[in-house]
Amino acid sequence: MDRVVPLREHVPVAEVQGTLALDLLPRRDPPTLVPEQQQPEADVVPIDRRLRRQLDAWAGRFGQAAVEIVGGDRPASQLLRWASAEVYADLDRRARLVARAGQHQPGQARVQPVRPKVVGVHTCFVTPSVVEASLRIRYGERSRALAARFELQDGRWVCTALEFA
Repeated sequence: MDRVVPLREHVPVAEVQGTLALDLLPRRDPPTLVPEQQQPEADVVPIDRRLRRQLDAWAGRFGQAAVEIVGGDRPASQLLRWASAEVYADLDRRARLVARAGQHQPGQARVQPVRPKVVGVHTCFVTPSVVEASLRIRYGERSRALAARFELQDGRWVCTALEFA
């Protein structure tokens, strides 16, 4: 009689296979709060807090304008001065694609049923003249992400890379 030789050894199946093993017990202690002046920052180079706040606000306004351009609420030309040629072309292309799908003209201040809103901005200074930012955009109950790179050129910040996710 021939004997069957298994190719693999039998391995018992774990109870949490295919899932994350999470500790679901409630926390009893309150979280420890770190004062704002002691919070760690993700900067590669040290940056003045006032400059950081100014750039956070500016990046938020840029991101708000970018999602409104893509949604058809404003013309792409409004960001021409603050976007590189590649970023501007991509914004214009996206606005035209959305307009074609929605059968409207891009930048004609159409009324969207759900308006996008920037609800979070995080910046990281790679050098004093290069900043990478991540923005959280709210569309009603859903969120999207926007990643951007800004470079200081001729005394103004210019978006040199923009990714929608």
